[in-house]
Amino acid sequence: MKKLVNLLLTGVFLVASLSVAFVSHAQEGKMMVLNPLGAPPPIPRVPMAPRLDTLTGKTVYIVDTQFPGTKPFLEEMQKLLSEKFPKVNWVLKDKKGAYFDDDPKLWAEIKEKGQAAIMAIGH
Repeated sequence: MKKLVNLLLTGVFLVASLSVAFVSHAQEGKMMVLNPLGAPPPIPRVPMAPRLDTLTGKTVYIVDTQFPGTKPFLEEMQKLLSEKFPKVNWVLKDKKGAYFDDDPKLWAEIKEKGQAAIMAIGH
C-alpha cells in the first residue's frame, strides 16, 4: 500500500511539473503584434452631381484615361453620340497620367466649360 501511495504521489508530482513546464513554455512563445497600418481616417462621402434636365445646348466631355486601345473606341463613340445628339457639344480629351493621377488643368477646364463628363476608365 505504501508503494502504491508513493507511486501515485510521484505520478501526480510528475504530471503537475510537466503541465507547469508546458504552460510556462507556451507563454514564452507568445508575442503581441500590432497592425502597422493603424486606424485609417474615415472616407468623406461626396454626393453625385445632380442629373441634367436636358443635354441640348450642353457641353459633355469624354475623358480618355489612355487605357490601351480606348482611343479608337472613344473616337467612334464621340462620332455616334454627335450623330444621335447633334445639339450637344461632345469634347474628347486625354487625361494626363494614369487613371489614379490627378489632372487639375483638365478638371478646371471641365468645370469651367462643361456641364457633364464621361470618364472612360478601361476594363
